[in-house]
Amino acid sequence: MMKKTLLAAAALCALTSGAAMAQNYPQDGKWMVRARAVHLDSANGGAAGDKGVSVNDKWIPELDISYFFTPNLAAELILTYPQKHDVRLNGAKIGSLKHLPPTLLAQYHFTNLGAFKPYVGAGINYTRFSSVKFDPAVDAALSPSVKKNSFGPALQIGFDYALDKNWSINFDVKKVYIKTDVRSFGTKVGTFKVDPVLVGVGLGYRF
Repeated sequence: MMKKTLLAAAALCALTSGAAMAQNYPQDGKWMVRARAVHLDSANGGAAGDKGVSVNDKWIPELDISYFFTPNLAAELILTYPQKHDVRLNGAKIGSLKHLPPTLLAQYHFTNLGAFKPYVGAGINYTRFSSVKFDPAVDAALSPSVKKNSFGPALQIGFDYALDKNWSINFDVKKVYIKTDVRSFGTKVGTFKVDPVLVGVGLGYRF
């Protein structure tokens, strides 16, 4: 799924970049709002991941609000609602949890490329884990729990393709570093690294 999504994005980039050089859609508004459909692909790493702990990959909705300080420099706040994931051990479901991962990024937007408007970004992610539930047998045997809060860096690359002075198509890839301590009877037994790659497509409106 991830490879197919990236290949489709590369094809879209190749098709649009040539046409973009022949067009010019100035988008001068200070604000931009994007709505994306995003595929979350978890790394399932760390000591807990090495022992077979994982969470499922999934598609999630995303709302992004950007403010442009200059034509090149912007800040973007990335939002969604708490996302539910199955927690698995060696492929078997043992529980579930929710995570809320708002992310704030500083972006550099490349200009003078017509309708094709690529950008890169870097910033910080805060994730709140909640509604952590385990199967009764797992709970009785291990009394597992996870650390509720995670802070980590986030990296981004993407592009907007302007349709007119307000609307654009967006493609976006992020690497976000999210981890939590895993505890049994209150004692830390390892770290679980979600560290997802997020590939998104959507629409943007600049005003």
